[in-house]
Amino acid sequence: MPKSKSLRAFNHRNYRIIYLPLALSNIGTWAQRIAQDWLVLQLTHSPIDLGFVTGLQFAPTLIFSIYGGVLADRFDKRKLLAMTNLGAGLVSLILGLQVILGTVTIGDVYVLALALGLFNAIDGPIRASFTSELVGKSDIANAVSLNSANFNIGRLVGPAVSGLMIAAFGTGPSFIMNAVTYVAMLAALALLRKKDLHLSDKQLTKAKFTDALHYVRGRLDLQMVMLTVFVTATFGMNYQIFNALMATEAFHKGPAEFGGLGTFLAVGSLTGALLSSRFEAGRVPRRIMLGATAFGLLLIVLALMPTYLSYSLALPFGGSIALLTLISANSYVQTTTDSHIRGRVMGIYLTIFMGGTPLFSPVIGWLAAQFGIRATIVTCGSLVAIAAFVLFLTYSAQRKRLIEDTGDTPTMAIDLL
Repeated sequence: MPKSKSLRAFNHRNYRIIYLPLALSNIGTWAQRIAQDWLVLQLTHSPIDLGFVTGLQFAPTLIFSIYGGVLADRFDKRKLLAMTNLGAGLVSLILGLQVILGTVTIGDVYVLALALGLFNAIDGPIRASFTSELVGKSDIANAVSLNSANFNIGRLVGPAVSGLMIAAFGTGPSFIMNAVTYVAMLAALALLRKKDLHLSDKQLTKAKFTDALHYVRGRLDLQMVMLTVFVTATFGMNYQIFNALMATEAFHKGPAEFGGLGTFLAVGSLTGALLSSRFEAGRVPRRIMLGATAFGLLLIVLALMPTYLSYSLALPFGGSIALLTLISANSYVQTTTDSHIRGRVMGIYLTIFMGGTPLFSPVIGWLAAQFGIRATIVTCGSLVAIAAFVLFLTYSAQRKRLIEDTGDTPTMAIDLL
């Protein structure tokens, strides 16, 4: 058993079982993302279509992440995760076979991206709230950090593997590889022991989504953190579009170099995820807002990089600060939310996290087509930095007012900064 505090989630058997299959699944997911972006550019040569496909893939989040949160608080999460993983695996398999057989059209990509987004939207809040069942409330924060490290191992390996596979064999094998990784996840879910799960007595009730809305409405801290996450994710976390267009239009590179950008980004993201496990005490609202402000400023710097090499070397810094910020936000929401309502609150959180993407990805693609990708990244970075800093000032003022009114730090606005 690991003795390090930064690895303590591995003391739980079920968590150890699922961690490696999850890593394989993340590698496959990132391989598919790179392949899908490249496939769209091959079929249409249009940044607008690239933004539209990205928007379609995340559109179901607007509705179904909330529904996934309700399901998570009502039913057995293992069975729900098995269904979502099976569905996503079938979508990847179908797209891969169509590419290999030479029958794929941009319309097929639209439909399958939307279908994959549906399964992912339902899966997200279930998977997030399932973490507490795997490790218990005391180790949630550590598990969130380790999960983020896992995710970014996939981001580190997946794009590089996919870029090489695309260069050698085309995009089809990347989709097939992703489909195969879902089999490992299904096997891991079957091996979990129910007696080792940390279940709440209030779980599997007739959960109502409106209860979660009332809960968040009464929490100033959650509201401000979620608004920060919305701005950061919607305008800042568009590396699929940023890297694809910087590689092809700004630097005139091929698929291997495009995949390489994902690897550079993942180096920084993985570093941020690993560092976050050592700074759990710093996961408080105002530091989350300041982190988002710094991320926006780094995006502006990134857009000004003159060469492929300088852009590649700057990517890890943006990835690191973005992950530190988003991990802090995710774990803050989970650890300060009551267990019986956590699934529904995470459904709201993930809807906010991903909800702006389907609305603004096509707009970002249009801006890139009209004004160039560099100007687009500068615009997005500016929006993130300004909005996050305004939220920081607003939250600080409201919190100060609450403290003055009560004579102490309010329980609904916990902040250690």
